[in-house]
Amino acid sequence: MQRIMAGVALALALVATSSAQVYPNRTIRFIAPFAAGGGSDLIARKLAQKLTEALGQPVVVDNRTGGSGVIGTDATAKSAPDGHTIMMTTPTFTVNPGLMPKLPYDPIRDFAPISLIATAPHLLAVHPSVPAKSVKDVVAIAQARPEQLTFSSGSTGGSSHLAGELFNSMAKIKMTHVPYRGGGQAVLAIVSGEVSLGFVDLVSMLPQVKGGRLRGIALTGLKRSPLLPNLPTIAESGYPGFQSGIWYGVLAPARTAPEIVALLNSELVKIVRSPDFLESLTLEGAQAVASSPEYFGDFIKNEIARWAKVIKEAKISPQ
Repeated sequence: MQRIMAGVALALALVATSSAQVYPNRTIRFIAPFAAGGGSDLIARKLAQKLTEALGQPVVVDNRTGGSGVIGTDATAKSAPDGHTIMMTTPTFTVNPGLMPKLPYDPIRDFAPISLIATAPHLLAVHPSVPAKSVKDVVAIAQARPEQLTFSSGSTGGSSHLAGELFNSMAKIKMTHVPYRGGGQAVLAIVSGEVSLGFVDLVSMLPQVKGGRLRGIALTGLKRSPLLPNLPTIAESGYPGFQSGIWYGVLAPARTAPEIVALLNSELVKIVRSPDFLESLTLEGAQAVASSPEYFGDFIKNEIARWAKVIKEAKISPQ
């Protein structure tokens, strides 16, 4: 009997190995939990095109929108863990657990990290009427006039909002958050002087900064950007460890075979480090990461804990 069981186990192992060797054997669905045309969707489509070439099977982007990314993320969690469903993810994935305690999935247990692809900082920008030219100036004004400095965002709990609340916390100041319906309105509010400042998309705001309609103060990433090399980061301006902005990563459903995760990671790292993809990231104001699955897994855990703390301290609730 033991010989029979051993034979069955060996056969199953050989089948599993064979399955991994022929992967992929059909179209790979690349879920993007947000609408077409946004930053994460555009990067997902570039990755999908390159993966199609590398893997020899179509990789098709599937925009599963709604619920601040929850619908597409839940669809990924409930997909077969065979490597034929992967997902593009952004900071919303790590913010939602702090905003929505009753998610239909567990962000750690139900996913297999593949790679952190890239990060893109926000630009801390002020209206020219605000007499600030540095992070130190902004903090001094906020300390002298508590709650009078205002900052906009496109949504409560969005990345721009949380960047402002993180700045409030680390600088021990109190600026007032003013939410708008979408990032476009939030930026117009800064340009018009309706609010004092904001944490905005670097690339789209470069013309406003160069035209003098906004004043760039600092970047929210850990590194300076080649697009504005003379502009410091908030971290190097007296607040070590300050980091916010957008990041892009790729996940698979939990229990996806380690061999498949390793293959996808290897191909994604090659793609992200290729000259043409690096150039496209730079044009988007992003910086390549191309991490190991282990690094991305630790990154996700740290981000969930970090933003949960900010959300709790600022008493933010979903709208």
